Amino acid sequence: MSLFIIGDTHLSTACQKPMDVFGGVWQNYTQKLVSNWNATVKEDDTVIIAGDVSWGMSLLEALEDFKLLDSLNGKKILLKGNHDYWWETVTKMRRFLKQNGIETIDFLYNNSFEISGVSVCGTRGWTLETENATEKDKKIILREASRLERSLASAKQDTEKIAVFHYPPIFENYCCREFIEIMQKYNVKRCFYGHLHSASVKKAAKGEFLGINFYLVSADAIDFLPLNI
Repeated sequence: MSLFIIGDTHLSTACQKPMDVFGGVWQNYTQKLVSNWNATVKEDDTVIIAGDVSWGMSLLEALEDFKLLDSLNGKKILLKGNHDYWWETVTKMRRFLKQNGIETIDFLYNNSFEISGVSVCGTRGWTLETENATEKDKKIILREASRLERSLASAKQDTEKIAVFHYPPIFENYCCREFIEIMQKYNVKRCFYGHLHSASVKKAAKGEFLGINFYLVSADAIDFLPLNI
């Protein structure tokens, strides 16, 4: 049983929102994603989607995207991204999926999942430049840091803990110390994130920083092929 990750699938089965603005790599991206996914992921595998799952504005509008994901191989763990406007409470989302016969999707939110000896933890995160941070930004960071800690604290002690974000915890000259310190506290050695597209991909933090290895997994950055972790 393998564990995979990909971010920013930006599915739009019902709302038909194009991604061409981010370049030719996004042409026919849904077909490319489906083909790569089922050629790589097996039925007993698990795939984490690191946010920006669907362009749907509500659970009902995102339903066709959930059905598409449900039809793909493996189990799926979804993290909230900045464009996931359909996101509700976990209880409401799980109930909605059950009512619609969707059985292979769950949500990473103040919790963790143990898969083959690895504890999957994480939160959405936040993006800003430290010198321009508002009081609202600071409150959001503290709230997200609290969610990250709850997620990591819920994991089994004898497992490797990985951290998944939507927003990058570090980018260019910005480093969110609140997130880094919590990851260090729980001995996280691998951190995965999405959100970045187009020219931003070249600026992404990759490799080791402060004892943590960072990986960019937005779909276009990894050619719409779920990364085996």
